[in-house]
Amino acid sequence: MDLGIKGKTALVLASSRGLGQAMAVALAREGVNVAVTGRNPEGLAQSVAMIEAAGGKAIALNWDLSDLSVIDAHISKVEATFGPIDILINNTGGPAPTPAAGQDPLLWAKSFNDMVLSLIAITDRVLPSMRQRGWGRIITSTTSGAIAPIKNLAISNTLRASLLAWSKTLAAEVAGEGITVNVIMPGRVATDRLRQLDEARAKRENVPYDAVVAASIKLIPSGRYGDPKEYGDTAAFLASVNASYITGSVIRVDGGQIQGI
Repeated sequence: MDLGIKGKTALVLASSRGLGQAMAVALAREGVNVAVTGRNPEGLAQSVAMIEAAGGKAIALNWDLSDLSVIDAHISKVEATFGPIDILINNTGGPAPTPAAGQDPLLWAKSFNDMVLSLIAITDRVLPSMRQRGWGRIITSTTSGAIAPIKNLAISNTLRASLLAWSKTLAAEVAGEGITVNVIMPGRVATDRLRQLDEARAKRENVPYDAVVAASIKLIPSGRYGDPKEYGDTAAFLASVNASYITGSVIRVDGGQIQGI
């Protein structure tokens, strides 16, 4: 299937590894020019190599998303290299596991800046150009904890849930201008981040790591963890011309894990 996005420009945040990297590579396979961001030079170099191996073009930006002052400079660099941004993939790393009670208000404030405000500010920077050209795709990657809270991930659950409301509100504002705004939500997809969470749970509960994985898989109707490529391919479809009538939606890539309708 031709997704109709060859030659377009994408900015994929937090894409030096994991799901961000998978989404960047999936777009590159469709002929999209991709700007990847992260704070790990080795990871960024790997993402660029993977994008080029997929036949795409890439630029790497060493970008700390918590620093709002550098947004314009980084996006201007992408625009100077590839042209205006057509596809924005909002993605951030996850915070450390925490319970809901007893967290320092400063930690909540910092996490909000890093995980929510940064994405809103970056979207506001690229949105005027999308509106002017009458075409754009804004896709925000969150977590299943936003609708089915995950134990000991209170900060992630809470702040990423706010991104659902923001995305839905924005979608209605720009739907008539050729711009779609959607959320993509992973279940248990096999990344380094998921392994770290499973290892932390094994240590916390004093059980073997393999037992944690087995118990998690029992709750997934598909009977396995997801492949990052499956997640990336879903994002690429949402970025496509074919998905022009999908907006304001939350797309779960979870193997049927979330039980709510």
